[in-house]
Formats: sequence, C-alpha cells, structure tokens
Amino acid sequence: SNLAVTTASASSANEARTRALALYRQWQKSVPEMMKLHELNLPSSVIRAKIREEFERHRNVEKLEVRDILYAKGQMEYQEVMNVWKQTNHIMNYFSKEEAPPKPTTFLDKFYEGR
Repeated sequence: SNLAVTTASASSANEARTRALALYRQWQKSVPEMMKLHELNLPSSVIRAKIREEFERHRNVEKLEVRDILYAKGQMEYQEVMNVWKQTNHIMNYFSKEEAPPKPTTFLDKFYEGR
C-alpha cells in the first residue's frame, strides 16, 4: 500500500538486509504504475536501472542506525512518488545527469546558449 509505514529499528544486520530487499522489490514492482501516474517518457529498463543504482550506492553501509535511516527515507520517497506528492520534474531530477546535454565550454558556445 502507499500509506505511511511506522519506523522501527532493525535488530540485526540480517533483518535490515531483508527490509531493504523488500523495499527494493516494492520499488521495482511499482515501476509500471509509476510510469502511468507520472507519464514518464522513459523506458522501464532505465527507471529500473536507476532504482538499482540508488540502492547499490548504499550497499556497503554497515551501521544499523544508518541503514534504518536509509530505509525510512526510501519508504518516504516511495510514498511520495506513488501518492503523486512528488511531481514529474522531481522524479526527472534523478535522470538529469544522464539526459542533460553537455554544458558549453567555449566562449561562443556559451554565448549561443545565452549564458
């Protein structure tokens, strides 16, 4: 469901891992619905890869307290996306680095760009 989940501390590293995997699966299963809700013009494979990348960034976190915070933030993010509290441009910010054209470097390129 898209409702808020109460925060709870993981009692062990294994429990934290299980919760993180469940959250990851929840995100991945929701990709088609997310694409419809936000009318995203991206292939689902790109969105799934970005979700994986975000989870992989925190793969090596050891401290349980930090894992709990990351889990809570992931839950909040999921709730905001699925309840359309986040707008499409907020979601597209995750993809802006890959999708953005290269910044102009020479004087004339900057001039033509209007900078």
